Amino acid sequence: MLVTNNDPGGVTMRIIKRLAIFDMDGTLLNTLDDLANACNHALRENGFPAHPNEAYRYFVGDGIHKLVERSLPLWVKNDETVHARVKEAFDVYYGAHSEDLTKPYDGVLETLDAMRAQGTRLAVLSNKPHEFVTVLAKKYFGERFAVAHGQRAGYPRKPDASLVKEILELTGTGQGDCIYCGDSGVDMQTAKNGGVYAIGALWGFRDGEELLKNGADALAESFPDLLKFSHGTY
Repeated sequence: MLVTNNDPGGVTMRIIKRLAIFDMDGTLLNTLDDLANACNHALRENGFPAHPNEAYRYFVGDGIHKLVERSLPLWVKNDETVHARVKEAFDVYYGAHSEDLTKPYDGVLETLDAMRAQGTRLAVLSNKPHEFVTVLAKKYFGERFAVAHGQRAGYPRKPDASLVKEILELTGTGQGDCIYCGDSGVDMQTAKNGGVYAIGALWGFRDGEELLKNGADALAESFPDLLKFSHGTY
């Protein structure tokens, strides 16, 4: 969407992106402690050692199956029976405790509202199970998101290109009118596979080196910085 502003130097073109897609964990919400506590509970319940919460920064990002796999000791990582048992314990505990310590990052709500006010539609695309995504999106963000998709049965996980393309189709948006913001290499791959502008979130679970290595077009130091990308002056 183009808006023209008169200024002393002539006409400045302000390009407003029509759609902004966000990862959830580590981008919109700081969910690390609730995820870590749930997984550690499931591990202990099944007789396995727990991990420091900070270790979960590198376990999350690829869905719950991968989270459980990465948390298990090496000798049982490929044991499907053990994996299923731990995941079940995780699901039960996280379902009851997913909101204990989780909260939006600083500036998230204000920035989302500013984006919407300028005409940018908002969406969520996460590898977190869809049922958790919908509950958390509703609780913390109300009706701000036009689409909120988590991992759904019968659909691939990020970084599959079809997931971004599905949201573009649902919102009637072209690739060039969309930004995607996430905090992991998987998120940057997702954006690039989907043909949209990739913004790495430096406030999240991973570092800038990983984000750039996986194709970030830009890095944002704080959530309000995203306004520079969704509402740039050219």
